Amino acid sequence: MKLSFRWYGEDDPVKIEYIRQIPNMHSIVTAIYDIPVGEVWSTERIKALKRRVENAGLKFDVIESVPVHEDIKLGLTTRDKYIENYKQTIRNLSNEKVKVICYNFMPVFDWTRSQLDMVLDDGSTTLVYYKNQIEKMNPLNGDLSLPGWDTSYTKEGLKDIFDKYSSVSEEKLWDNIEYFLKEIIPVAEECDVKMAIHPDDPPWPIFGLPRIITTEENIDRFLKIVDSTYNGLTFCTGSFGSGSFNDVIKMVDKYSAQSKIHFVHVRNVKFLSDGSFEESAHYSLKGSLDMVAIMKALHKNKFDGYLRPDHGRMIWGETGKPGYGLFDRALGAMYITGIWETLEKIKPAI
Repeated sequence: MKLSFRWYGEDDPVKIEYIRQIPNMHSIVTAIYDIPVGEVWSTERIKALKRRVENAGLKFDVIESVPVHEDIKLGLTTRDKYIENYKQTIRNLSNEKVKVICYNFMPVFDWTRSQLDMVLDDGSTTLVYYKNQIEKMNPLNGDLSLPGWDTSYTKEGLKDIFDKYSSVSEEKLWDNIEYFLKEIIPVAEECDVKMAIHPDDPPWPIFGLPRIITTEENIDRFLKIVDSTYNGLTFCTGSFGSGSFNDVIKMVDKYSAQSKIHFVHVRNVKFLSDGSFEESAHYSLKGSLDMVAIMKALHKNKFDGYLRPDHGRMIWGETGKPGYGLFDRALGAMYITGIWETLEKIKPAI
C-alpha cells in the first residue's frame, strides 16, 4: 500500500511541505488544473509539476484526474479529436513515469453534495447529501453554486448540454464508454499506465442524467468491456458506500483479488433513513462503513497500489477547500496507516 494525498497545486491552502510531514506519505495525487478539458497536457507542464512534487520529497506517479470531454461522453462526432488528445496526454504522463491515471465518466458534474459546511455534534463541519435539499434544486435556473458542478458553464451553456443529454440513455452511455475504452486502453498498455475509473458520486442518477459506474453488477460489465490489467478501478469507499445497496467489503475483496483496484479513496459516510448521507470522520464508529474490514480485505489480497484518505471534515478552526483540509485528512492517513501496520504485524508467518 502506497499512501498518497491529494494536492491542488500552489493555490491549495494546504502546503505540499506540510503533506510531506505526514508519516509514511509516499505520493502526491495532483493534476494540471488550468488546462481546458480535452486539450493535451504538454510535456513541459508535466515536467514542471513533477519537479515541484519531487523537490518536496514526494513521488509523482498517480494523477487525479485527466478529465474526459463531454463530447466523448455524449458520443458526438467531435469525440475522436478529444480521444486522440487524451491518448497523447497518457503518453506524455507515461514519459514522466506516471503509473496510474484516475478519471470518471459522470455526465456534466462530478461529486455532488447539498451542503459543504454542515455542523456536526462535535463542532466540526462536513459535506452532506440531503435528498430533500437536492430535490428542491433546479440545475437550469442559473445558480451554479451546488458543489461538484462545473462552474465554467453559463446558464445557456448548461441548458444546451442538458438538451444534448436528453437523448443519452444509460445504454447509450455504455456504448460511449465502450468506444472510449477500446481507444485508450491499448495506449495505456503500451505506456504501462493503469487507467482507474472513479465511481459515480453518489451512485445514482442526478437530475435525470444517466450514471452507470454505480454498482457491483455495473462494475462487472465495465471491466468486461476491455479485459485488461490496465482497465481498472479507483475504488472510492465513500462513493460506492453512499449507496446502502452496495456491499463495499465484498466489492473491495472481489476486485482487489482480481488485481483490478489500482487506486483507493478511503472515506467513511453515515447513512440516513431516507437515503441521504453525511460524510464522517474516517474512524469506523463515526460512520456506517467498517474501515478495518475494508483495509483487511485489501491486505489479504496483497494490495500494493495507491491509497489516499478522501474527504475530511473541517476541524480545529481550519478553513479552505471543503473536504480537502489538512488536519482531518492527516488524521485519516494515520488511522489507515495504523490499521495497515497492525495487519502487517499480526499476519501469520509463512
